[in-house]
Amino acid sequence: GNPELPTAVNITWSSINFKTILQWQPKPSGYFYTVEIHGHTSDTKRKCILTTETECDVTDLLRNVNETYTAHILSVPSSGMDNFEEPPFAVSEKFTPYKQTILGKPEILNYTQKGSELNVVFEDPLTPYTFPNGSFESIRDIFQHDLQYKLSYWKDQSSGKKERTTTSHTFEVSVDGTKNYCFYIQGVIPSRRENRYGQESTVLCTSVGRTILDEYGAEVFIIIAVIAIAVITLAIVLSVILCKRKKAKAAREKEPLNGI
Repeated sequence: GNPELPTAVNITWSSINFKTILQWQPKPSGYFYTVEIHGHTSDTKRKCILTTETECDVTDLLRNVNETYTAHILSVPSSGMDNFEEPPFAVSEKFTPYKQTILGKPEILNYTQKGSELNVVFEDPLTPYTFPNGSFESIRDIFQHDLQYKLSYWKDQSSGKKERTTTSHTFEVSVDGTKNYCFYIQGVIPSRRENRYGQESTVLCTSVGRTILDEYGAEVFIIIAVIAIAVITLAIVLSVILCKRKKAKAAREKEPLNGI
């Protein structure tokens, strides 16, 4: 081989919704990298051949999401590879997409709070994989009954949080109809030991029955009240001063002129 060539270090798998990027270090100088993906039951495949980059999108090589893969990062001399000499390489840790890809943020399509019921409608994140008709598969198409969603919700400006789970695309929960609520959703794979919970969606809040006090808080009203009291006090003081000045002027005008 070519033991004098540096081999890759810090090899990591980064995968969200089955889009998987392989990353490593260092930046090559005077040589190239080639990525080989090895599966336990599948043939070895190459990607990012003779690249000077330190990352490679290997999503299309991991289509069997239940397979366990390892990546070999080959350090290839500038003269290239031949059939008689295997270049030095580094081996990644094992990666199983079904068990390790991170669930991305669900998209909330609609939410309403009517009376004492909060209703949230959302959809599954899509994967890079497609059906024969060209439409993208969702994470539900792959995980099927192994996928759940968790709703975390709480009264606006309160720290008390409640949770509900569902296997559908909607949440319907009972709430206090006089209060506004904030919430977010995330996917859950109960069968996993690691990466069980997915990324949290954007936090949204209802606005039914929302008052100015809810919107801005009591502190703002205290400040406004203090300012108002100060303005009123200043107006009264100015009025008293002006009134005294008028009385003093009127008194002076009534006094007889000296020497007449």
